[in-house]
Amino acid sequence: MAEPMGFFTDTTVCIGCKACEVACKQWNQLPSPEGGANTMSGDSYDNTRKLDGINWRHVKFVEQFSEDRVGGRWLLMSDVCKHCVRAGCLEVCPTNAIIRTEFDTVVIQSDVCNGCGACVAGCPFGVIDINPVSKTAQKCTLCYDRLQAGMEPACSKACPTDSIQFGPVRELRERGAKRVSQLNDGGESRAYLYGADEKMLGGLNSFFLLVDKPEVYGLPPDPKLPSRNLVPASMFSALGALLVALIGVFSFRERRSGEGEDRP
Repeated sequence: MAEPMGFFTDTTVCIGCKACEVACKQWNQLPSPEGGANTMSGDSYDNTRKLDGINWRHVKFVEQFSEDRVGGRWLLMSDVCKHCVRAGCLEVCPTNAIIRTEFDTVVIQSDVCNGCGACVAGCPFGVIDINPVSKTAQKCTLCYDRLQAGMEPACSKACPTDSIQFGPVRELRERGAKRVSQLNDGGESRAYLYGADEKMLGGLNSFFLLVDKPEVYGLPPDPKLPSRNLVPASMFSALGALLVALIGVFSFRERRSGEGEDRP
């Protein structure tokens, strides 16, 4: 297997230009959002709303301003599939449509996917959705076809500020740590890396430099694999089944008792 490849996204230099969104759609031949590309969501300058089956890149606009808009700041972030080392989507797929490639990325094979949606629920980041055209689950492939040809993914290639950086994950983590130190030394004490270490699902092959809590960016602070919920869920299911069985037993006994009283 080749060295794991991924993205390091430095949100502090994102300018919200959406070049990554456009490049992703063009290369992967993805359709525009329902209503057209210029339909605004009402949430700042966002027109793609979220990651889904036709939006594999999504630029988030977080406005943090006072009521008079004199003080405040913009938080901008180009979100994408995290290509988790321990991937919940891969874990729950019943048809083995989701594979881990030689670049340690996670890819959905559309010709094997049956559109069941198990991976949609299994992703703790809400990345995956059903493509309305193909009726199969789809998400970022980290431009697997481009990687095979020795090319850079379309989104990072198009990013004008190097907010999205592509390369070996090991090198990106080192680069990210240096950038955090640089920002800290410059007075931005809130800067940190999200998902760069193995504590989060074994590490994210697409990780981020943030300057606020993950929730502010719409990211879970402590994402869990679906398997973590199997024991509690099975206990609740067992208790539910037991309760139904007890109700059935009592109902049967009451009915038999009533029949006995009605007899002459």
